[in-house]
Amino acid sequence: MLQIQNLSYTYPGGSAPVISMLNLGMNPGGIYGLLGANGTGKSTLLYLISGLLKPQHGTVEFDGCNTLLRRPHTLSDIFLVAEEFEVPAIMLKEFVRLNAQFYPKFSQEQMNSYLEHFRLTPDIHLGHLSMGQRKKAFIAFALACNTRLLLMDEPTNGMDIPGKAEFRRAIVSAANDERTVVISTHQVRDLDQVLDHVIMIDLKGVILNTSLTDIQQKLQFIFTHEPAECTGALWSSPVVGGYSVIRRRPEGFDETEVNLESLFEFAYTNPEIVKTL
Repeated sequence: MLQIQNLSYTYPGGSAPVISMLNLGMNPGGIYGLLGANGTGKSTLLYLISGLLKPQHGTVEFDGCNTLLRRPHTLSDIFLVAEEFEVPAIMLKEFVRLNAQFYPKFSQEQMNSYLEHFRLTPDIHLGHLSMGQRKKAFIAFALACNTRLLLMDEPTNGMDIPGKAEFRRAIVSAANDERTVVISTHQVRDLDQVLDHVIMIDLKGVILNTSLTDIQQKLQFIFTHEPAECTGALWSSPVVGGYSVIRRRPEGFDETEVNLESLFEFAYTNPEIVKTL
């Protein structure tokens, strides 16, 4: 559904590219986590995918159409929730009336359902909300637009703990085989039970692009109190109360839950090993 080829981008006045010759593909369906250290171009990549930035080299194609052309049939099927955004100081229901017409698959019934997830109502005034509440209202609208590609940049920033739980429930309820959700985040603990695919990038390109199911089949994630358990591991690190360890999963052993924080550290410190998994 989404094909990125040889993509490069340097900000005006910049001395080095933020994204350099990046190649990446995404299939319909699934919730992708886009992970990377600060400054590795996660937000930039989302803006390039949506056609809001023009690359110096390469292309982004959505269903075979270059997103930079920003054709109506493409724009009506892509929604970007930026990390920071402004909304007009109007009632939410008025905001929906003005903007839903640009998204043919928008559902008011679903909008009401997502608002319930976030404990909001259509009668709220956007100008009177906190940043976290505004973000919830905007995300509810984004989900109800039913675009086949939904891009979200640090969506849980500004949300309290209950809000993050509400966000997870809303995302899971919105997932289907036709919609692809891409969530850029550095707060992996907020989303480790939501993602079913992970993409990790650095300034050199894609480090890892695979499903969590595939990771579980190949790797074991272990917490141990015993230093000896670190011997022969692919990666290990001291944590509070013991050690976090990643090993190759022996045949016949049970799968373990993926520890995204450990996987991230392992991938960034051992990119060449990760590419061979």
